[in-house]
Amino acid sequence: MIGKLDYLHETPSQTAGPYVHIGLIPHQAGFDIYENPFGHVVAGRNTAGEHIRIEGRVLDGLGAPCRDILLEIWQANAAGRYNHPADQQSDKGLDASFRGWGRSGTDFDTGLYTFETIKPGPVIGRRGYKPMAPHVNIWLAARGINIGLATRMYFEDEAALNEQDPVLRMIEPPIRRQTLLARRDKRDDGIVYVFDIRLQGDQETVFFDV
Repeated sequence: MIGKLDYLHETPSQTAGPYVHIGLIPHQAGFDIYENPFGHVVAGRNTAGEHIRIEGRVLDGLGAPCRDILLEIWQANAAGRYNHPADQQSDKGLDASFRGWGRSGTDFDTGLYTFETIKPGPVIGRRGYKPMAPHVNIWLAARGINIGLATRMYFEDEAALNEQDPVLRMIEPPIRRQTLLARRDKRDDGIVYVFDIRLQGDQETVFFDV
């Protein structure tokens, strides 16, 4: 029995990979190994709200697309409520056809990631703080990234709500807030929000210490 905590040493850590997709997003590698795989389709056909696709690339410091990047999203439903017991907004209903969480990866050929979901509603902050503008929480993991990166995607067409969002207002200088805004694009197959994530460089995406 160890009597002193001084004898306990930190367990060695490793980066994710080198083949993130095989263990965490096997369907992208052509493997069907999970009975109920979590994928990039977050909203069902009957989910309330504006159905959208989120797509983008993860770029390195030179602007080249990164492959084998894992991305997870977590978001509120169209009413602005999370599918989680900690969300106590009892005046907003849950949507049984909306999971609110998804997992995808960057494509090996195009470098694109995609999510099929709905546009979230504004969320009331903790302890009744000012409402947060509609947003999607994003987490990234990959080889070479020692700690998963957390960021948010906001919607460029929600300018009024974005202006009052307590998280966006904390980002200085204000020009850096632009790295968290997704561009709306209307295509033949529906509404797409384009959100590129830059890991380094002059236009590096704002990441959060969570």
